[in-house]
Amino acid sequence: MNKVCLIGRLTKDPEVRYTQSNNTLVATFNIAVNRRFAKEGEEKQADFITIVAWAKTGEFCSNYFKKGQQVGICGRIQTRNWEDEQGQKHYATEVVAEEVCFADSKKENSSSDPFANNTFGTDNFDVTSGDDLPF
Repeated sequence: MNKVCLIGRLTKDPEVRYTQSNNTLVATFNIAVNRRFAKEGEEKQADFITIVAWAKTGEFCSNYFKKGQQVGICGRIQTRNWEDEQGQKHYATEVVAEEVCFADSKKENSSSDPFANNTFGTDNFDVTSGDDLPF
């Protein structure tokens, strides 16, 4: 089984490109994932993980994920290698995103983000008392 779930912060906005063969969207970005423990007297360390998101998932990431946001990613680990024009071999390990979500707390989201609070699509009705319910 090849399954990984991560929570981390975007180090920069996702970069979007399209494949030459069939013009499929692919978004690439890195997240900083804090290590669980730190040695006494030292700062916590982070791992920087490359994420690749294809098609609709990549489109969602490019539209809504921004530098500094905390996000959740579930997917699979993929390794690949290639040789450049100079004959130099390169290796990459990345996570191919299958599921993505926002992981920031409500307090950390900006008020201009329509997903930042639970008022999106509710017409801001006050439901603290049952007297003025619209239904």
